[in-house]
Amino acid sequence: MIKKLVLGSLVFASSIFAANEVNIYSHRHYDTDKQLFKMFEEKTGIKVNVVKAKASALIKRIESEGKKSPADVLITVDAGRLFQAKEKDLLQSIESPYLAKNIPANLRDTDNKWFALTKRSRVAVYKIGSGIENELSTYEDLADPKFKGKIMVRSSSNIYNQSLLAAMIAHHGEEKALEWAKGVVANMAKDPKGNDRYQVKAVANGIGSIAIANTYYIGKMVNNKDVSQAQAVKKVKILFPKFENGGTHINVSGAGVAKYAPNKANAIKFIEFLAGPDAQKLFAEGNFEYPVLAGVKASDLVSSWGTFKDDTISINTLGENNAKAVKIFDLAGWK
Repeated sequence: MIKKLVLGSLVFASSIFAANEVNIYSHRHYDTDKQLFKMFEEKTGIKVNVVKAKASALIKRIESEGKKSPADVLITVDAGRLFQAKEKDLLQSIESPYLAKNIPANLRDTDNKWFALTKRSRVAVYKIGSGIENELSTYEDLADPKFKGKIMVRSSSNIYNQSLLAAMIAHHGEEKALEWAKGVVANMAKDPKGNDRYQVKAVANGIGSIAIANTYYIGKMVNNKDVSQAQAVKKVKILFPKFENGGTHINVSGAGVAKYAPNKANAIKFIEFLAGPDAQKLFAEGNFEYPVLAGVKASDLVSSWGTFKDDTISINTLGENNAKAVKIFDLAGWK
């Protein structure tokens, strides 16, 4: 049997597969996922073996392993990475009446090669008392010269920013998306640096006025053992922008069955479990993500931030426009 691997390890101890197991390659690194793996084992009796690494490393690993790959399921975050795995022909189409019924069409691959498990929104975070909430309402506004020197955002190499720009391309075309990206660059408080939490902390401390960040990071900053994060998040609020002709930008984490999965039936069962009510509730309560299953509520903390209307463009479009977004970022000088 394959031994369970430690974080970051990419070497399997054996190539002998047991029939009653499922091998997961996961980019997610949350305690909630460990709980979910245990829940699945207890519910089904199927052993869960996990490899954790960055998405790029996992995709490269599956690609190099080819037909001999022990991977059954790939779990990663962002539509861009899911699209990349599909484009490299690393995933297979599956038949699952449960997933087809319960995962909205715009949150799953058109060929049923991957399915969203959670949603996260990319929002504006502003300092309480700054008045930004009276000036900002759309993503397009972020390029308005009135916000010159006020925006904190991470680099263009970040997949979350690439997907936001991919959505802008979907709504307005490449030319206007380039104008928008140039406008945001002109409005940056400083050159991109750090992760989403860094941007939020900077705004809380008076560097810039608007941080662009994913919602679940805000949840993780509350009551964080890192005092600087816990203190910073008390000074800010979340604003849900929308596209001028759409809703608030969302992205996903998702999973697909590997092309040469040795335990295909168990892999499908595992993804269905993650899309089920018990797992969806834990995703929401434990990791501050939005559930994709109708009827499962967001956590009390997430609900306290307010409501918004999801942008309805297909998540597939974000992956399809990724290469264009990367090119536009370069043209715009977004470091």
